[in-house]
Amino acid sequence: MKLRKTLVALAAAGVMSLSCLSTSLPAIPASLSAAAADDNNDDWLHAVGSRLYDSEGHEVWLTGANWFGFNCTENCAHGLYATDIDKFLQTVGDHGINLIRMPISTELLVSWMNGSPDPVSSVNAGYEPPKDVVGEDGTVTKAGTYVNTNKDFVMEDGKTLKNSMEIFDVIMQKMKEYGLKVMIDVHSPAEHNSGHNYNLWYYTSAASDGDTMAVGAVSGEKITWDMWKDSVTWLAKKYSNDDTIIGYDLKNEPHGKRGYSGSKCPEDIAKWDDSTDQNNWAYSATECGNSILDVNPNALIFIEGVEQYPKTEKGYTYDTADIWQAPADQSPWYGAWWGGNLRGVKDYPIDFGSSSRNSQIVYSPHDYGPSVYNQTWFDKDFTTQTLLDDYWYDTWAYINDKEIAPLLIGEWGGHMDGGKNQKWMELLRDYMIENHINHTFWCLNPNSGDTGGLLGYDFSTWDDDKYSLFEPSLWQTQKTEKYISLDHERALGTGSTSISLGDFYKSYASTEGSNLDGGTVWNGKSDPITTGATTTSGNTTTTTTSTSTTPSAVTGDINKDGKVTSADMVQLAKYLLREKTDSGMDFKAGDVNSDGVLNGLDLVLYKQFLAGTITSFPK
Repeated sequence: MKLRKTLVALAAAGVMSLSCLSTSLPAIPASLSAAAADDNNDDWLHAVGSRLYDSEGHEVWLTGANWFGFNCTENCAHGLYATDIDKFLQTVGDHGINLIRMPISTELLVSWMNGSPDPVSSVNAGYEPPKDVVGEDGTVTKAGTYVNTNKDFVMEDGKTLKNSMEIFDVIMQKMKEYGLKVMIDVHSPAEHNSGHNYNLWYYTSAASDGDTMAVGAVSGEKITWDMWKDSVTWLAKKYSNDDTIIGYDLKNEPHGKRGYSGSKCPEDIAKWDDSTDQNNWAYSATECGNSILDVNPNALIFIEGVEQYPKTEKGYTYDTADIWQAPADQSPWYGAWWGGNLRGVKDYPIDFGSSSRNSQIVYSPHDYGPSVYNQTWFDKDFTTQTLLDDYWYDTWAYINDKEIAPLLIGEWGGHMDGGKNQKWMELLRDYMIENHINHTFWCLNPNSGDTGGLLGYDFSTWDDDKYSLFEPSLWQTQKTEKYISLDHERALGTGSTSISLGDFYKSYASTEGSNLDGGTVWNGKSDPITTGATTTSGNTTTTTTSTSTTPSAVTGDINKDGKVTSADMVQLAKYLLREKTDSGMDFKAGDVNSDGVLNGLDLVLYKQFLAGTITSFPK
């Protein structure tokens, strides 16, 4: 049984200000006081086990879609030549999408960081006339009579286009207005419409395509490893006090195949091992993630996989050459989609150096169906179980099942073929719903050759069939089918089809609940009551119909219900923060380290106990 935990902000954040805590009672971290004073900075998320929680300890589900363009030579999200940003984000929100994964290039970020933003193209914006005009006969021509689209993208003259960074900032502000959250995806080194084809996140002379894929299209500079790390860190710092951008996907689809010759791993492929080589994705992601957390400890860090992983259980490493046309049982390698192979997590998990920092990790594989490439696991009448057995479980699903960290499938989708690809999409969709897996569909844009998009080329008309397949995977209430925002105050879009996160937990969670885990109702105290969830155990599925609890204990049982749950930790956190606590509490039981005082150290032990990292409290 999986332990479901609801944590208050202090404990759930891993007591990030632990070094500031006194050993006397009470102790209030300064960082929490500062956060409480910021009404626009309260939507940050963190992980406990395989689930994501808000600052109030309520579980959330990220269900979104990709919108690309800032990674391309146009240096702006696509479609704004055809539609107005307000109209676009309204319809996206009204269709229930609560998160936008937004690809961007390192080259563009570097231009912003250096104060010389690269120009944009393919944007239709204007406001003519920019001010009311009074004619000789007294007739008034109102501002915007002739042209009025994306007016916030132009200067006061109504026609001079703002630069790429200014337009990005406008879009982020619009996202906030419509209750949408954003995760930034560093998609490619250079501004390039096919930059995802490049193996790495920086320039290397060892890569045959480095001069075309990792050299700036505008700057002409080689995109170095430091430029990659420093520029995304710069953006994280710029938005560190704005919870519109909730996290950073450090690099889209690191990949590359080992090859059939040599006794040393090539320098132009992404690997995952314990080295400090720059092409070791585990090392680079650790360095970049820590750099971001230095400037914003609240940001989620999304970490994709690689393409190939050696059969380490047989002694193979990245220095082991592949075998030409070897059968699967003889090959030294496990294959996967680009960015999809997270087998390395079991051998070399990402470690940011502390529990609070590690609570910001979300692993983010990509997964596609046979219309993108006919992988071997599709060469049968596949089912959810065969997909788990043949690929999903050992490649990424085990991370969720074993409570290592949350998952977010950063890209999934494809063409509606009425056949195998559509069947695969439905199976993955249902598996994500039943197992609380976060996801962002690829994509909103219609101009993705491999998959198509949710929208037509006017960026306004929705593909009803594809949206109908996708829509059940959006976070929504079970009876009234209200989409749920990740913003505590704002519903999505116009608010006509959705509710805010605050309203959900105030008025809906304990009555009709949501479709998370295939159907859950929150009991108002600690754990959600699962009504139809399916979880994985090993390579088989099992149905769960009851709430998991922690082992019974006397120590830690503040509310005297015979067991230790997050409800006890909530009471302790309230006590330490001098908030009103429930009557009849036994706070002596909260002294779980038996040192005679209640303080933040007790909260840390509660968090470790509920997360399963310790099985009992110190005697």
